[in-house]
Amino acid sequence: MTSHETLGVAVIGTGRMGADHVRRINEVISGARVAAVVDIDADRIKHLADGIDGCTPYTDPAAAMDDPAVDAVLIASPGPAHEATLLDAFARDLPVLCEKPLTPDAASALRVLEAEQALGHRRVQVGFMRRYDADYLALKSLLDQGTYGRPLMLHNKHRNADTPPGFTNAMMINDSVVHEIDVTRWLLDEEITAVRVLRPAPTSSAPEGLSDPQLVLFETTGGQVVDTEIFVNCGFGYQVGCEAVCEGGTARIGDDHGVFSNTSGRWGGAIPPGFVERFEEAYDRQVQRWVNATRRGKVEGPSCWDGYAAAAVCEAGVRAQTTGERVTVELIERPTLYRR
Repeated sequence: MTSHETLGVAVIGTGRMGADHVRRINEVISGARVAAVVDIDADRIKHLADGIDGCTPYTDPAAAMDDPAVDAVLIASPGPAHEATLLDAFARDLPVLCEKPLTPDAASALRVLEAEQALGHRRVQVGFMRRYDADYLALKSLLDQGTYGRPLMLHNKHRNADTPPGFTNAMMINDSVVHEIDVTRWLLDEEITAVRVLRPAPTSSAPEGLSDPQLVLFETTGGQVVDTEIFVNCGFGYQVGCEAVCEGGTARIGDDHGVFSNTSGRWGGAIPPGFVERFEEAYDRQVQRWVNATRRGKVEGPSCWDGYAAAAVCEAGVRAQTTGERVTVELIERPTLYRR
């Protein structure tokens, strides 16, 4: 397609994230339209498609990809379904924005990576949206420019008001800390080599069987040490922050996102209730950048390598969480396709 044509997108999976992406493509960004919606819930997608001009509902992802109106795929289905959908997209050489995780484990992520590598060119951007957040982009720019010298440590915090039923210790790594895994690798431009997990006394608000909060420690190829406080039942809202400690200074984001006010007898700002509200602009920017690149025939942003590396670190993190030991991260050699 040419850069002047509107990109027809099939949104696969129309739960909370998928429905939000449908809204985003329809109402917020430019250069794309929702050409198809895909879900096992036929009633849901019929209702969605009825409200969008030229949108066709499908219950089969492959059938949607065969629709001539579909130029690209946005995957927002549950993680276990991603591998089959990605391979179907590769078979049709379609560009993909895939919500994290790329796949739920390192072995399946490696299969996807190898399948894309066999194409000889990238097709996938993985949805690590923090890379598109204004605060994280500013911190990345400072580190890349060497404004404060070489980074030595990162301090991360990741707090959530509460957890849904069935939330497990492994999900604290796979669903939450995975974001700190990606931003650590991205901010420092290093791979994570080892993980440790410490468990402080749990909050009384934690559901039965959930050890919350936890402190997750990363070591990197460059010798940096990174800590992440993950506290998913803090009770008061959603907070994400990062402080980079460098040889010549420090830089911190996440303290006062949005308006910070002073008024009679009090000062402060608002704490967002959840990740969708906190990172709404990042999601908008991520999808717009994906659309822009795709219309130019390019693929940018987090790659299958980033999805695979995150999955491998998550696996090491869950082992460290379970055993209480330091666990090394096992990665294959980085393929040429994904080298900078």
